[in-house]
Amino acid sequence: MSKPVDNVPKWVRIVVGILALMNIAFGLASYFDMSVLYKDGAGLDLTNAILRNANFEFAARNLAIGLSLGFVTVIKGAPEALIILTITRALIEIQTIIMSVVQGNIHVMLLIPLAFLAVEIAIIRTLIGVIKKAEEQLKN
Repeated sequence: MSKPVDNVPKWVRIVVGILALMNIAFGLASYFDMSVLYKDGAGLDLTNAILRNANFEFAARNLAIGLSLGFVTVIKGAPEALIILTITRALIEIQTIIMSVVQGNIHVMLLIPLAFLAVEIAIIRTLIGVIKKAEEQLKN
């Protein structure tokens, strides 16, 4: 693990912090309103234990990712931790994109996960550079 964690650009920490807050907000909102998850959520029967538990699982996943990202950002954690959590978040965006395409839901709302994925790829590429730079500094 790299020792000089100060090499992470400030913009990366700010953007990751914003992504963390968004995950936390989405996770909390999903506990109370399933329509945040599904566009036809109002028609779902939440008295069905399976649907209710699936919603809570999804909400918990988003909340956990958001809290983890936020914690690592606030404590100025190592770039390796930030990159792993950002990759996890990017995989969720990829899943959302694939599910939308498979289900035929190709419309303007697909731009949101595509935009987040582009930002996450930029963060990952930047952090890879930071890690390489830190490794070079340790060698010298």
